[in-house]
Amino acid sequence: MDVILLESIRNLGELGEQVSVKAGFGRNYLLPQGKAVPANAENVAKVEARRAELEKIAKEALAAAQQRAEKLTDLTISMVARAGDEGKLYGSIGVKEIADEITAKSIEVAKSEITLPEGPIRVTGEYDAVVHLHTDVEVTVKVVVTEEE
Repeated sequence: MDVILLESIRNLGELGEQVSVKAGFGRNYLLPQGKAVPANAENVAKVEARRAELEKIAKEALAAAQQRAEKLTDLTISMVARAGDEGKLYGSIGVKEIADEITAKSIEVAKSEITLPEGPIRVTGEYDAVVHLHTDVEVTVKVVVTEEE
């Protein structure tokens, strides 16, 4: 399925680019989310006519993401959890808990924006969580997990 992207998408393409994607991805994600339109002559003309408007919207989104990134730079989240022998946690700490902790510090972050490269945290220690705010903006937040007394 060929589509024209209405915004930059990581690992896919830039705004206005015509790309080929699997039918399910295009039909179930890109088109309903308004991130792309089917590639045909009529839509190509519409996208070219709206290109300046779409670029302005993309610049505003990038600027907003950069402002949020400034707040997250050098942020360290401390979390306390119950742990057993050798610091092994009862349960785990995932992206939802980290998102809740960052939001408690009055910085809005969705759990879908957070990635834990090593998977859920299951042992006390220091970890890095990557926050993807925009296709071009990524921030690393340090997460320190300590044992509950």
